[in-house]
Amino acid sequence: MSDKKLATVAVRTGIESDTQYNAVVPPLYLTSTYSFSQLGEVPQYDYSRSGNPTRNTLADALAELEGGAGAVVTNCGTAAINLLASALIGPEDLIIAPHDCYGGTYRLFNTRAAKGDFKVRFIDQTDPAAVAEALALQPKLIWVETPSNPLLRIVDVAELCATAKQTGALVAVDNTFLSPILQQPIALGADFVVHSTTKYINGHSDVVGGVLISKTEEHAEEIAWWANCIGATGAPFDAYMTLRGLRTLAPRMRMHEENSRQILAYLQQQPLVGNIYHPSQPEHPGHAIALKQQKGFGAMLSFEMAGGMAQLEVFVKELNCFSLAESLGGTESLICHPASMTHRAMSDEAQAEAGLKPSLLRLSVGLEDPEDLIADLEQAFNKASEVA
Repeated sequence: MSDKKLATVAVRTGIESDTQYNAVVPPLYLTSTYSFSQLGEVPQYDYSRSGNPTRNTLADALAELEGGAGAVVTNCGTAAINLLASALIGPEDLIIAPHDCYGGTYRLFNTRAAKGDFKVRFIDQTDPAAVAEALALQPKLIWVETPSNPLLRIVDVAELCATAKQTGALVAVDNTFLSPILQQPIALGADFVVHSTTKYINGHSDVVGGVLISKTEEHAEEIAWWANCIGATGAPFDAYMTLRGLRTLAPRMRMHEENSRQILAYLQQQPLVGNIYHPSQPEHPGHAIALKQQKGFGAMLSFEMAGGMAQLEVFVKELNCFSLAESLGGTESLICHPASMTHRAMSDEAQAEAGLKPSLLRLSVGLEDPEDLIADLEQAFNKASEVA
């Protein structure tokens, strides 16, 4: 571990590492295979599924940013989650996951549990009684998503990790919403950190990827072995593009946050907006915890339309600076209807239990001028208000 600041690590990892031509930016290694110097001598790299210099540079940067011992870059965020489950969880093992997690995570755990690969229990992790009851079942893994997607619920990572350790459970935290710039779960006691690098890490909505970061060298080696075994590793070109995006992570996160603060202030004055979900609000149940474990509140926020679905549909249709799309964390602003998009894999009953209403909209606030974003929201709300 170096003593460099996070922004410096993000920018400088791999810089001036080329020893052949002294390129400042590290080259892209697209090769699928590598030559052996002689029979019987296994080189550092033999096949790019197993290891690749470009992918390893990205993995090293992300491991250092999160304070981990090692990382595996995968082909998507879901692959990183699946890798962890494949490597460490057996048929008799129990995973405790949040009932309001990302729909793709819910689908993965629920479907694999139905196949008998492991057991899963979805609970409200903000409910101490539910957590205590779940830990009494001796789970192998606690999966944490904080802030949660899309309701931005906050879990006290340090407290949950301390309690989990008493029962021997491992803790993995999805840190996609905040990035290591704003939250570092390993420092709070987590054993693993997962990112969909598609989101803020890359930051330009042009690459799909993921990463699984391990706290210990032992777990890092085990995870790397399994990643090679099941073919979960990411492509070199994707890693190169993600590394390029990573270099601007710190300034992007500052601007994302600043824009989101202005959007939030506007929404709080808008009569067609009902409940707003963002941990920066003092009335948010997780506000005090967020202040303790986060370095910022992030740029994701959700709100419910106070009017009916007809108004919601008109509002979304009239937007010009917010694209109706899944994903998040890119330079462009996005709006998502979780019930029919990111969380449609969940049944109506599961959505209702998680508190995910059909009137909920999720914003990923981008890097456009905030005055343009607010003007766009204003005209769309005006059009929606004309609907009876």
